[in-house]
Amino acid sequence: MVVEPEHDSVNGRRRPRPSHASHRDVAGELRARIRSGVLRPGQRMPTQAQLVKEFGVERGAVRQALRILQDEGLLTNVSRGSPATVAADVGDPATGPEAEPQPTTVALAPRVAAAFGSAHVEIDALCLTAISLTLALSEPLRQIHAGELKPARVDVRVLLPSREINLAFPAPVDATDDVERLHRRWLAMRNAQGQVLQHNLLALRATHGIDVRVSFRALPFTPPVKLYLLNGAEALFAYYTLGRRAEQVDDEQLELYDALGTQSMLFAFEQGVGPRDTTFVEQSCLWFNALWETISSELVLTT
Repeated sequence: MVVEPEHDSVNGRRRPRPSHASHRDVAGELRARIRSGVLRPGQRMPTQAQLVKEFGVERGAVRQALRILQDEGLLTNVSRGSPATVAADVGDPATGPEAEPQPTTVALAPRVAAAFGSAHVEIDALCLTAISLTLALSEPLRQIHAGELKPARVDVRVLLPSREINLAFPAPVDATDDVERLHRRWLAMRNAQGQVLQHNLLALRATHGIDVRVSFRALPFTPPVKLYLLNGAEALFAYYTLGRRAEQVDDEQLELYDALGTQSMLFAFEQGVGPRDTTFVEQSCLWFNALWETISSELVLTT
C-alpha cells in the first residue's frame, strides 16, 4: 500500500509554500516515519512527486533523501521509475523516555504524533527556526485528514530569535564576511518555516472544524538549546552543537559556524516516570512560560 500524506496546503488543492527544507531534513523525517512504524517494512513509499509537494522541495532534494535512506538500509528499489519500498528489516527502536537519545528528526515526529491523540493538544517550542516542528507535524496532519485523529483544540506557541539581534550562530568564520547577508538568509528561513507551520495548522479550522491557535514571540538572544513541551507532560530537550561547515549563500561559498538543529540529539523526559523526569518537565514549563511572559516580544513573520 502506498501512503499518500496530505500536502502542506491541508486541503490538497494548493501547492505548498517553499519550506527551505534540505535533503537532510526530508531524509530525517522519512527516517522517523520508518523507525516509528508509520511506514512499515515492505510498504511502498509515496511517489517522488508526492514527496515534492508535501515537503515543498525540489525533486533533486527528494532523490538525495531517498538515496541516503537506501544507503542506510532503510529503503530498497530506489529509482526514478517507481516508488521505493521500506526494507524488510529496519529494527524497532523505542521512542519513549527510556529510549536512547536520537536526532531530532527521528525522535520528535513520533512524540508529536502521539501528543495529537489528546483532545486538547498543547505544543510549546523554543528553537532557532521551526523546521523540525514543521516536519514533525506532517504525520499528525496526515492522520487528521485521513479521519484517524480529530482533536477538539490545538494550541501551539513558538519562541524564536528576534530579527533585531546579532545572532551568535550561524556566523561567518571570517569576521570580514558579510554578516548582514547571512542574517537576511536566516531571517527568510525563520519566517518561511513559521508561515508554513502557521498556515498548515490554522487551515484545520476550515477543513475540520478544529479550534486552533498558533502564536509566535521573539527572544532577545540566540537560544543555545531547543525545547519542545508536549501537552504539559513531556519535555524534549537538545543542545545546539556548533560546527564548522561550508554553505552556499547568495552564490558564494562561505565557511560558517553553525548547528544542524535537525540532527541535534533529543533527550526525552516525561511526567510520572520518576522524580527527576517529573521535575525536569515542570521546571521546563515554568522556564518557557517565564520567557513567554517577560522578555519576549511580538514576532511578525515578514521580512
